[in-house]
Amino acid sequence: MKHCVVIGGGVAGIQAAMDLANNEIHVTIIEREPTIGGHMAMLDKTFPTNDCSMCILSPKMAEVSRHKNITILTMTEVEKIEGTAGDFTVTVTRHPRYIKESECTGCGDCVTVCPVEVYNRFDAGLGVRKAIYKPHAQAVPNLVVRDALHCISCGLCEDACGKRAVMKLTEDAVKTDEIKADSIIIATGYTLFEVQKKSQFGYLKYADVITSLEFERMINAGGPTSGNLRRLSNGKTPESVVFVQCVGSRDVPLNRNYCSCVCCMYALKNAMLIREHYPETEVAILYNDIRAYGKGYEEYYARAKKAGVVFIRAFPGEVENAGDHLVLPVENSETGEFVRLDADLIVLSVGMSPEPDTVKLAEKLGITLDRHSFLSPKDRYAPAKTDIPGIFVAGAAVAPKDIPDSVISGGAAASCAYISMHGGKAE
Repeated sequence: MKHCVVIGGGVAGIQAAMDLANNEIHVTIIEREPTIGGHMAMLDKTFPTNDCSMCILSPKMAEVSRHKNITILTMTEVEKIEGTAGDFTVTVTRHPRYIKESECTGCGDCVTVCPVEVYNRFDAGLGVRKAIYKPHAQAVPNLVVRDALHCISCGLCEDACGKRAVMKLTEDAVKTDEIKADSIIIATGYTLFEVQKKSQFGYLKYADVITSLEFERMINAGGPTSGNLRRLSNGKTPESVVFVQCVGSRDVPLNRNYCSCVCCMYALKNAMLIREHYPETEVAILYNDIRAYGKGYEEYYARAKKAGVVFIRAFPGEVENAGDHLVLPVENSETGEFVRLDADLIVLSVGMSPEPDTVKLAEKLGITLDRHSFLSPKDRYAPAKTDIPGIFVAGAAVAPKDIPDSVISGGAAASCAYISMHGGKAE
């Protein structure tokens, strides 16, 4: 049986893996996090239908985990790739979970007794997790992971586990494996722009200035606030929320003069969620241009206006502290009017950036990068193909993409990989 390695377990990688596995190709998914699902697993709703994100993703994750032709390696990173099309060797580092995977049921008894609480990256820092934890309730694989960095070796988790699945920190270690593959798909996704570079917005200076991802975790029913919209400064429901667009996108001075594609739409989605759940809260969006380019997106924009979301074409100046609220000085570029907007909560719509580890891997392999360091396809008419025969790319590793485009991209990469493994012929 032919074998393909898919690097990255987000929605693009999952789609690519499923398409290949359903056509009798064995697939190994390599994911560095403890669970597959990527950024999509962190979201509350998806635009333009406002469907639950995990309601779409969870069945795909479960199907991948049960498929006879798919092997999932989590907490695993690619060190190097050698060989040529049809005969690749992928060297990976497997980080220890300190859990007997064959015994763990993900019940969470060990998590309950753990006395240590640390920053929870999955909740974008708004919540905490234990030193032994499961990333979220629907994690795949359904296993906990013991964090050796923060574990105090009290032994409570070991005693609480009826299956004796929790290992001592001395009983597991980093491992190196080699995986043979006929083709490779790189679907490593993106990282977010570092908001601190835009110091005028007061991020980390003012508690009520948050990023769009932090807002996603806050508004999510499974998040740290159980879906309740709160000011981080005092815990109260905000009476006014302002979304600031193009933070780290279309920014010429920072050499980020590209559009991140999703920011306008997720701001519209989140603004409408506020209006739906908190109709007394005023919501405004400060935008450069509204880019509602997809199917049903323009209608979604019209719905947001009808829901009472205020749109102001303006860039804010430096955010000011006015005691019990924040102030954004802006010039409306359509009317020329200067306005000082009061806001209890400011949400920065941050753009996508290339994943640094993907950039390093591409440079090692000789895969071309575009001027913003995203993976550059060999041919604009074949967006999944790279300079290296047998290696294909998908999802937001290529360019900023929303979920539907990432799914399409994953399918395209799977198709190219399948044809490559069958001598250029599609069966």
